[in-house]
Amino acid sequence: MAAAAGLSVATVSRVLNDRENVSAATRRKVQDVVERLGARAPEPRRRSPVQGPRPPVFVRCPYLLTDYFGHIVTSVAETLALHGQEMILDVGDATLRSTAVRGLPTRKDAHGAVLILPPESRTDLEALAARSYPFVIVDPRITVPRKTVSISAAHFSGARAVTRHLIGLGHRRIGVISGPPYWRARDDRVGGHLAALSEAGLLGDPALMRHGEPAAHTGVTAGGELLDLPAPTRPTAIVCFNDKVAVGVLEAAAARNLRVPDDLSVTGFDDIDVSRATTPRLTTVRQPLQEMGRVAVTMLMRQLEGHAHEALSIELATELIVRESTGPAH
Repeated sequence: MAAAAGLSVATVSRVLNDRENVSAATRRKVQDVVERLGARAPEPRRRSPVQGPRPPVFVRCPYLLTDYFGHIVTSVAETLALHGQEMILDVGDATLRSTAVRGLPTRKDAHGAVLILPPESRTDLEALAARSYPFVIVDPRITVPRKTVSISAAHFSGARAVTRHLIGLGHRRIGVISGPPYWRARDDRVGGHLAALSEAGLLGDPALMRHGEPAAHTGVTAGGELLDLPAPTRPTAIVCFNDKVAVGVLEAAAARNLRVPDDLSVTGFDDIDVSRATTPRLTTVRQPLQEMGRVAVTMLMRQLEGHAHEALSIELATELIVRESTGPAH
């Protein structure tokens, strides 16, 4: 047929499959050949009817939508809307133990998922990946299965930057209140802290390290333990897992009549609204929370549209924000 029409095979194929990028004259020429060759011509494949909107995307964030998770979820929702995509939102502490993720491959009312700090086990995530179900993980707790797309902040470099800042101010006894021991972000941030100490010829002191849930009460309790150490071993600065923990440390310091930053420097992580509401304002590490949501949706849409994805684990840059809660060591 291509020879009879004097056209390329590709052009004839586009006409037979009713593609749009063919001129009217070319289309008529191919149709004339089809009529002339009659039964010898293949039957053109009919285009499938115009598809309706895709099922909603399942967005799971089993936590309260605070100013941390709220920024991510809002960004995900807005970016999905730009793609004309609706979502099913699974949020709140009550959903923490939900088994909804296991049932995603068989659901008809949702296709594709964004999982934010998912508490699911590696086994559950591997099972989802094995079914070739399209999903993206934002801020994973654990090392994600192979060929799974994940978006996170650069925890290691962010933690290294804040400890470098404190070392530059003369601090050598630096306490650390890290996150839960089973979180990947906790390991990355402790690693960044230790790397900065090593660059300065210092060793991390286990006696100055605590861990706990990323909440203010952890800062009050763990910070109090560090500040109650004997004066020669008490930290002159405390690095906190997030801004909420840092707020707790500020409370513990005030209860002991310690001035920040004159007697103690305190740093957070995240740069959420509370970091600018404390007195003094917190030195912290800014996570690109909204960008994490946008990139997650972009990577999910590529999967839904059948595009191959090469970047499986994406780390977005963090930024050290220096405010009044850190000062020279005394």
